[in-house]
Amino acid sequence: MLHLVLYHPAIPQNTGNIARTTVGMGAHLHLIHPMKFEITEHAVRRAGLDYWPSVTLTEHLSDEAFLEWLGDREPWLVTKFGSQRFDEPGYVAGDVIILGNENTGLPEAWRERWEDRTISIPMPGPINGGENIRSYNLANAAAIVLAHARLKL
Repeated sequence: MLHLVLYHPAIPQNTGNIARTTVGMGAHLHLIHPMKFEITEHAVRRAGLDYWPSVTLTEHLSDEAFLEWLGDREPWLVTKFGSQRFDEPGYVAGDVIILGNENTGLPEAWRERWEDRTISIPMPGPINGGENIRSYNLANAAAIVLAHARLKL
């Protein structure tokens, strides 16, 4: 089983959508507090539809609590500053994949600590020469990386 971790999620609809994706992919969802919403909010439940009873969920009440759970495991960090593309690692069962907050991303200290395990999704840019995007939507990024990792198992 893969572990998908959301660091201080801010948008309930993204979290609900990601929860639904983890059910479909057979992954364990982890939420690191503080969050900008309550997990009971209507928007989270609506985005996850009726799949919430099937979500394998662990809530970590702080960064420290999460790091204690993580132990000596080496996670993959999804960031636009990634040192390799998301499709390069050889994912294995039990891998931990961490995605940052929609507004602030992941802590710089974490990106530095696991610098060789940072991954990114290419953003080749618009075909019309306009301005490129800053990042992908969190739920879309989670689905892209989780689906690819799942295929490698």
